[in-house]
Amino acid sequence: MIGQFVAHYKILEKLGEGGMGVVYKAEDTKLKRTIALKFLPPELTRDLQAKKWFLQEAQAAAALDRPNICSVHEISEVEGRMFISNLYFWRNNLGDEIDVVIDQGTRLVPVEIGFQWPNNKLKIAFVNFK
Repeated sequence: MIGQFVAHYKILEKLGEGGMGVVYKAEDTKLKRTIALKFLPPELTRDLQAKKWFLQEAQAAAALDRPNICSVHEISEVEGRMFISNLYFWRNNLGDEIDVVIDQGTRLVPVEIGFQWPNNKLKIAFVNFK
């Protein structure tokens, strides 16, 4: 998908993937900003329950308005591919960040919101640093 367009988003690079999605760094060519696009995996595009859960994930994330939470710009579907457009920001992996904070003696307070998936739990999580 690198170099291709999905709606007005130009796919720049693949950031990662898991059981419930593939995430790409992309350029919003209308607003001239870098964003992240999370796509529902191709094997789930015809699964109505998976699409419902994907929509609920986007709605839940969009309802969270906190300083260290990634903003959701939209959820859409183009040519049968469902995706969520998010704010893009790059950090070290969370494990590295936690090690640095612990070394500096800062207290971590994790907050978690979960959705039940058929065989496991999808978690939207963020960490407040106090």
